[in-house]
Amino acid sequence: MSSIRQLNEIGIALSSERNLDTLLESLLYSARELTSADAGTLYIVDSAQKQLSFAIVQNDTLGLYLGGNGEPVGAHFPTIDLFQPDGSPNHHLVVAYTALNDKTVNIEDAYCAQGFDFSGTCKFDQSTGYRSRAFLTVPMHSHEGEVVAVLQLLNKRVEHGLTGTFSRADQHIAESLASQASVAITNQRLIDEMRTLFDSFVRVIATAIDAKSAHTGAHCRRVPDATLLLAEAAHRSIHPDIASFTLTDADRYEIKTAAWLHDCGKIVIPHHIMEKSTKLEGLFDRLHLIEARFAAKKREIENEQLRRELSACRNNKVVTQIERDTFQAELDSLANHLALVQRVNADGAIVQDEDITKLELIAQQDWEDASGCRMPLLTADELENLCIRRGTLNHNERKIIEGHVQATLDMLSELPFPKQLQRVPEYAGGHHERMDGSGYPKGLTRDELSLPARMLGIADVFEALTAPDRPYKMPMTLSEALKVMGHMVENQHLDGALFAVFIEEKVYLEYAHKHLQSFQIDSVDVDTLPGLNTASST
Repeated sequence: MSSIRQLNEIGIALSSERNLDTLLESLLYSARELTSADAGTLYIVDSAQKQLSFAIVQNDTLGLYLGGNGEPVGAHFPTIDLFQPDGSPNHHLVVAYTALNDKTVNIEDAYCAQGFDFSGTCKFDQSTGYRSRAFLTVPMHSHEGEVVAVLQLLNKRVEHGLTGTFSRADQHIAESLASQASVAITNQRLIDEMRTLFDSFVRVIATAIDAKSAHTGAHCRRVPDATLLLAEAAHRSIHPDIASFTLTDADRYEIKTAAWLHDCGKIVIPHHIMEKSTKLEGLFDRLHLIEARFAAKKREIENEQLRRELSACRNNKVVTQIERDTFQAELDSLANHLALVQRVNADGAIVQDEDITKLELIAQQDWEDASGCRMPLLTADELENLCIRRGTLNHNERKIIEGHVQATLDMLSELPFPKQLQRVPEYAGGHHERMDGSGYPKGLTRDELSLPARMLGIADVFEALTAPDRPYKMPMTLSEALKVMGHMVENQHLDGALFAVFIEEKVYLEYAHKHLQSFQIDSVDVDTLPGLNTASST
C-alpha cells in the first residue's frame, strides 16, 4: 500500500473516531508506522496552565505503552513548563520550543545536538538502557492556528537497528498526518466543549428552578440521580415486563438530560403560585385583611353594646344579663369563626364538609367599612380558597401549576436536539402522566409511555415524598414513602413493573444513603408493601 493511500485511510479513520483517548493512541501508532519510528510521545498543550502534559507514550523496544485507554502517563512523567520562572519562553526543551514557535524540529542525534537540553533524555536512557537518537518533533494546531498538541517521534528503524534518521519525506508524512489529526482532535474538543456547555446550561436552568421556589428545594438536581439509578436497575433486571430494556452510554445521557430538564417549564409559573404555602396567600397574604375585618366586626359588636348601655343609663334602665350574654355570645362566635379561618388556611389542614358549611355562613355575614358600606366578611374568592379540601391550590391555580409540563414540552420542542437527544421532550414531558390515562398534560396511558418516561414519574414522586428540605412539611421515611407509592401503583398512577424493580433492586436504599437524612432510612417490610402484587398486570 502506498504511503499516500495509507495516509488517506488513516485520516478517514481518525476523523470518524469519537473517543479522544483512542484517537490519540491511533494517531501516534499510525505516525510511528508510517515513519518506521520505534517510539513516540504525544503531548497535549494546556494553554491555561502554560504547560505540556504527556498524553501517550509508546516504545516498542522497551514494551512501554502508557496513556490513552491504558495506564495513565502522569505517574511516570511530569508536566513540562512552556515558560521559565522568570517568564521567558522555555526554548531549551525541544517540545516546548516546537509548541511555542509552531515549528517542526528534526534532530539526527540528540547526544550531538546543539541548542537544546536533552539531560532528561540522558537520564531516561541511563535508567532504562535505551539509546535515544533521532527526534522528529511536529506541532499540531487548530483551525485557529493555536498549537494544541505536539507529536514527537523517536529512533527510526533501519535494517541494522535504530540508527536511522528521519528523512524529509518522513517529516512531510508526519506533518501531513499531524495536520489531519489536528482537525479530528479539534473537532472532538469542540464536541466535548459544546456538550460541556450544553450540560452546564441544563444545570443552570435546573438550578434556577430550584432557587425560584423553596418548596422544590434541590428537586431538579435529585430527580436525575433517582431516575438513573432506576434505569440502571432496569438494565440489570430480568423482570419479564422490562427484560428487553438495555442501556447504552447514549441512552444514559439522553435520560439524564431529560431528568435535568423535566421541570424547566416551572420557570414560567408565577412566583406567588409556586410559593403558595397557605390557602389565602397570593401576591400578598390575605389572611391579614380578613383578620382586620374581624377586628372591625368585633368593634361593631362592642360599640353596639356600649350604645345600648348608654341608652339604658339615660333612660334610668339597666341592661339585662341576658342582653350581656347575647353580646358575649356574638363575640365568642366571631372569635371561633376567625379561629376556623386561621385553621383551615394552613397548609396540611384537611377541610371537612362541616367546615365548608360554617365558612359559607361566615361569608354571609357583613361588616361596615370606613365609608359606611356593608361588605362581606369573606369575599367569594377568599371563600373559594378556604374551601380547598387538601393542599393550598384552588382549581385554577392547580391548572396553572400543571401547565408547567406543557410549558416544558413547548420549551423543549423549540430546541434543535441532535439525533441522540430526540426523545428528551417525550421523556421529560411524561412524568405526570398516569398508567390509566388520567394524568396530564396529554392523558397518555402506560402503553403510550416509554419506559424512561415512566421511570421519571417514579423518581419524581419518590423525591417529592422524601425531600428533606421542603419548608412546609416533614420528609417521609422510606417505609412511609414506599407505602404511598405502592397505593399509587394500585390506583394505576405509577408503573407496577418499575416499582417492583425499584424495590427488588433496592434503588430506594441506594438513593437514600446519598440524599436522605439518617432518621428517614428506616426498615422497610417489603412483604407488606402494597402495589407489588399488581406489577405484572399494570
